[in-house]
Amino acid sequence: MHRVAPRPAGTAAATLAVPARTGSGFLSRRRWAALAAAPVLLLVLSASSCGGGPAGVSVGAAARGTVDEIVEAPGSVTARAAATVSASSNGTLASLRVQAGDRVTKGEVVAVIDAPDVEARERSAAQALAEDSRGGAPSGGTSGFTTVRRRTDKQAAKAFGEARAAAGKITDPALRTVLLKQVDVAQQQYAAASATAAEAVRSVQRGVASLGQALSSLSAAQRLQAQQAYDLAAAAVDALTLRAPVAGVVQLGGPAAGSTASLTDLLSAGTAPAAAPTAGAGSALPGVDSAVPEGAYVAVGTPILTIVDIGRLGLTAEVDETDVLLVKPGVTATVELDAATGATYAATVRAVDLLPTTSARGGVSYKVRLDLHRGRYSDESVAPAPLPGMSAVVRLQVRQATDAITVPASAIVNVDGRDTVWAVREGRYQRVSITLGIQGEDVVQVTAGLEFGQRIVVAGADQVHPGDKAS
Repeated sequence: MHRVAPRPAGTAAATLAVPARTGSGFLSRRRWAALAAAPVLLLVLSASSCGGGPAGVSVGAAARGTVDEIVEAPGSVTARAAATVSASSNGTLASLRVQAGDRVTKGEVVAVIDAPDVEARERSAAQALAEDSRGGAPSGGTSGFTTVRRRTDKQAAKAFGEARAAAGKITDPALRTVLLKQVDVAQQQYAAASATAAEAVRSVQRGVASLGQALSSLSAAQRLQAQQAYDLAAAAVDALTLRAPVAGVVQLGGPAAGSTASLTDLLSAGTAPAAAPTAGAGSALPGVDSAVPEGAYVAVGTPILTIVDIGRLGLTAEVDETDVLLVKPGVTATVELDAATGATYAATVRAVDLLPTTSARGGVSYKVRLDLHRGRYSDESVAPAPLPGMSAVVRLQVRQATDAITVPASAIVNVDGRDTVWAVREGRYQRVSITLGIQGEDVVQVTAGLEFGQRIVVAGADQVHPGDKAS
């Protein structure tokens, strides 16, 4: 597709209209105005059949009607939300609870990972917590207290480091954020408890506190460290039970291998709630399911399944920079899909991206996001619901003029930067300057210079000369 300029060829002095180009070739959309089929008068006469005028010149009349300015742009169908559920740790896929095509609710268990290392850390932390509960006073006076506190600080630092590293490998952004926040809070709590214990020991050394007070503070720090180490290890084990981040339909594996669109491109919001790494995304062999079978080894981040919410479909349209300022939220559009020949879908603009996208060929465009409504065929039968990623042609109705004076775009001649038409006055052709409003490929609005019913040349304007006898 390309942009089609509304002005046709005029006289030798007129500017010829050609498709606008950019450095990347023709623009990937076109703008035009559509004339509504209201009661409209448009008389067209053949000058050659009337004699006295140049052959091939046709005369018509300025009409009245409704003009819609349309911006056409390529687009694609988007899903409401999608999330790829990935392995949270190295291990094996112990259980896959769903199959392709299943509908799941948010939070539903979809798979379980068996990770011996993670489970071993939880058992070790549980044992340390049990041993710490038996307590006991350190030997060696205040120096013994200091040694124990430093050892406890070292154990805490190790536990926090392991927990943060494990959480950082989780691909689900929401779960990763929760676990990292849990580590941060635990570390802050322990730092406060450790500082209290250190101050208690210093108070004993200054003779202003008893050993009992120092022991109480140190014991509290030890218990907190052991409890936090266990809680963080248990959270890592809980993360081995994979749950659906969104409600929707299950597709095994990650986004299809070889797909031309990323997961983010298929979402109406433009961001995926759970990203999937490309490594381990499933087999690319023809005829081989991309799912990870139960019992198979999985590395952290391996996509297990993808959940797509198609409860509300949308569209993203790539609108050229020369047209995007005309597009506002609430603008309506009609949509045609390559996959549903003959069907027309309705859509409404929800938002226009502020940041542009630049194609590899250098063209600049902006993503326009629309809500997609039900489609129908010409016989009013309901069209099928499309699938995310399907190609579309989006026609946005950006402006409208009602009860407007209109002329065919072929009647317009641009002379020295001025828009003109050949009018028939007193039996001869006369050039008349006009002011255009909404304009397009087939019909344009005239806001000044012509009256309704005025006879004008609608074809063959390049053959007319001032003073020629009109038909």
